Amino acid sequence: MAYVIGVDVGGTFTDAVLDDDAGTVLAAKSPSTPPDYSQGVLDVLELLAEQLGVSLPEMLADTHHIAHGTTSSLNALVMGNVPPVGFLTTKGHRDSIFIMNVEGRYLGRSPHELQNVLGQRKDHGLLPKRHALEVTERIDRDGTVVVTLDEDEARARIRELLADGIRAIAVSLLWSFRNPVHEQRIRELIAEEDPDVFVTLSSEVSPRIREFARNATTIMSTQIGPGLRDYLTTLEDTLRENRLSGPLLVMQSNGGAVAAREAPAAAISTVGSVLTGGVVGSVALGRQLGHRNIISTDVGGTTFLAGLVVDGEPVRDTTTVINHHPINVPTLRVDAIGSGGGAIAWLDAGGNLRIGPHSAQAVPGPACYGNGGTEPTNTDANLVLGILPERGLLGGRKPLSLELAREAIDTRIAKPLGLTVEEAAAAIYTVQNAQTGDLLRKTVVEAGHDPRGFVLYAFGGAGPAHCAGYAAEVGCTEVVVPLGPVASAFSAFGLASSDIVLAAELSDPLHVPFDPQRAERNFAQLEQQVRDGLDRQGVMFEKVELHREIDMRYSMQLAEVTTPVVAGPLDTAAVEEATTGFEERYAAQYGKDAGFREAGIQAITFRVRGIGILPFSPQLPPVPAADSPDPSAARTGRRPVCLDAAAGYVDTPVYDYRELRSGHVLTGPAIVEVPTTTVVVPAGTTGTVDDLGNLLIRAGVPATEESTLVTAGSAS
Repeated sequence: MAYVIGVDVGGTFTDAVLDDDAGTVLAAKSPSTPPDYSQGVLDVLELLAEQLGVSLPEMLADTHHIAHGTTSSLNALVMGNVPPVGFLTTKGHRDSIFIMNVEGRYLGRSPHELQNVLGQRKDHGLLPKRHALEVTERIDRDGTVVVTLDEDEARARIRELLADGIRAIAVSLLWSFRNPVHEQRIRELIAEEDPDVFVTLSSEVSPRIREFARNATTIMSTQIGPGLRDYLTTLEDTLRENRLSGPLLVMQSNGGAVAAREAPAAAISTVGSVLTGGVVGSVALGRQLGHRNIISTDVGGTTFLAGLVVDGEPVRDTTTVINHHPINVPTLRVDAIGSGGGAIAWLDAGGNLRIGPHSAQAVPGPACYGNGGTEPTNTDANLVLGILPERGLLGGRKPLSLELAREAIDTRIAKPLGLTVEEAAAAIYTVQNAQTGDLLRKTVVEAGHDPRGFVLYAFGGAGPAHCAGYAAEVGCTEVVVPLGPVASAFSAFGLASSDIVLAAELSDPLHVPFDPQRAERNFAQLEQQVRDGLDRQGVMFEKVELHREIDMRYSMQLAEVTTPVVAGPLDTAAVEEATTGFEERYAAQYGKDAGFREAGIQAITFRVRGIGILPFSPQLPPVPAADSPDPSAARTGRRPVCLDAAAGYVDTPVYDYRELRSGHVLTGPAIVEVPTTTVVVPAGTTGTVDDLGNLLIRAGVPATEESTLVTAGSAS
């Protein structure tokens, strides 16, 4: 027996999914354990072992690999909880990270802030100026050494940083992506002074043109590298002590994993690891259900995440933004807001009800947890509204206090607004659905897609409780709640479904038409880097896929569009095909006739994505079929539930998911209780259990018609 395990460490809960080569899928959920998140990982693995009826060492001994997604890197950057680092750059260019170009005024800003972009203050520097030092050297745009590195001066700058207690140094020199020789020599000089200092080179982490983004990426990777190294080393050592035989893999922002020992060197690639797990899981489940256009939504304890799958592939991006700084890292495009189950409800200066972005997190948690939290949250509102059972979460293992929830909402929201507790809770529920719907409009509509052509997947601990509401906000009429054994651990299912993905890139600006042989040399170099990286992973692959792409733009523009390039030797025809592909993608993104070919086209960055396909990945197993659509055998009782303040509390049937069968049809309003989540089927909708145990929620479809639409494995 061989197991594959995905572990998703969130701000509130740690989830895990186990799959074996016989098709068994198990899931577990346990509270996260900040600041030592590794304990939460061990706790949830213990729960999986209990379900298997074996000890933790016995389970790990038969584990092919563990795919791990962690919030530690992202949280450290967002909260500024990073150690001091040093920065070495070319003389005369130190201040680029403080000037931030004009980007510092608009990157990561809300639409409201962008209305007054010149009034925005640039964010704080990534490090104090005393830790940003210059060295004498110069390489030109062609990679030619113009001024040789002054090694004596470089040693002096290194010693200056070490004397100030610096234990990690970022090195980013001008045009280093064309010739890294000086950066590599500085790393050698640092090792001569102190071999234990953590070093990051921009030529390895971000070999792209544009100085500010390259510097910021290198510095931020250096800030989180040592902490990630220490965390993963400790976790992997503990797992090895418990007889883990396979590798520990870490999820990256690009939707693929990498060996834990390789991750710290490019730590910045892990910042979106837990954000992408759900999208990868949506792709995997979409293959089983025949869905190629999917809106992936995840409402966890802290955040609401939304990503897109278009024509069977996740939508990708080449950059992301954290704290208004650009990061050059290939990533799956995932939008996020602080609107999870633990998001705090509060009143702004104008008395308007707001939800998030601040969260009660795992500690102290929502007021109803009874751990000392006093702020009202989405979870507290859902408990007051009857959506959540009073007996608690996790099958009763996490007790909830209705009295504490009511007290928090009454004190902070209801009394100031002159509302009853029930009215305030209903308002919190409504605002939560509205603002998550707003994010979906940004994710889908602003990207040029019609939500009516997509199926919405909803998961996470709080996603199934709100999905019908925010789907209606954007006009999406079909919702799939992936239940079965994965339930709210769907992101962990995505982690377990992931393959190993490595990317290598190199900026080499060329005007179209460019020399195909030069482009071929770039791709050959990048493909070799990717193959070497895959060889270091310590995993046997079923096969390896290499994908070529170029970031292209119209001359005198900054908007680059990633364009696939055909495999095989490049010739003039292949260059023209790539150019045509760029124009088509540009038109799809920015509008027909928005481009102007006569202005010229440039190829900026060449990239190769290598995918190491792992031997097997989880698939949801089929569930038993029902004798009839009537789900009454799964009904456990009824309780008053309020989903609309105007309608008030409605006597609502409650169903135990474990007793539902394929073909059962629920007419809303209804509540479906799962050990790790709760599903709301509102009035005017029906919920049908498909062949894999997922709940398909459709609006305005009569039950008699709905019962004929249960066809897992075919497109809806």
